[in-house]
Amino acid sequence: MSNRWPFASITPIAILVAACATPDTRTPPSVPSALQAPAGTALYLETHATGVQIYECSRKPDATYEWSFKAPEATLADGAGRRLGKHYAGPTWEANDGSTVVGEVKARDAGPTATAIPWLLLAAKHNSGAGAFSGVKYVQRVATVGGVAPATGCTASTLGQQARVPYSAAYLFYR
Repeated sequence: MSNRWPFASITPIAILVAACATPDTRTPPSVPSALQAPAGTALYLETHATGVQIYECSRKPDATYEWSFKAPEATLADGAGRRLGKHYAGPTWEANDGSTVVGEVKARDAGPTATAIPWLLLAAKHNSGAGAFSGVKYVQRVATVGGVAPATGCTASTLGQQARVPYSAAYLFYR
């Protein structure tokens, strides 16, 4: 008789998918009204992102220079620190199972900290795959830390250079 636990072969992503398929009683966070997910949607997954916001030094039409946002690059993890996926340009969230959601900003709020990127509500404009992100309808970005474009350093001599600014945030997914 084996004393091996019968579920030892279940991977963290299988647990994530199973958890996503189960009714959830998570309580959405308190956010400004413009950032609330619409009635009829339910919070089913919370992730923590750690990574960078990428900016590029560009020339504005008035011949001045500014850091323009290009893309995020972050790892998504659960509350225990297990990697669940990644976040990149689009904006796109990709689960370890290959499913994705691409969002578009519907509302933004400066958030409580001027030194952090804004809080957002995004609507899904495209989903792919049959996994964790296949049914996402809305994404909230909250609890942001850092990620703000540099205040200086973008000049004619740095045109085209990139700045990778560390940030973290909570991303909440709604079905």
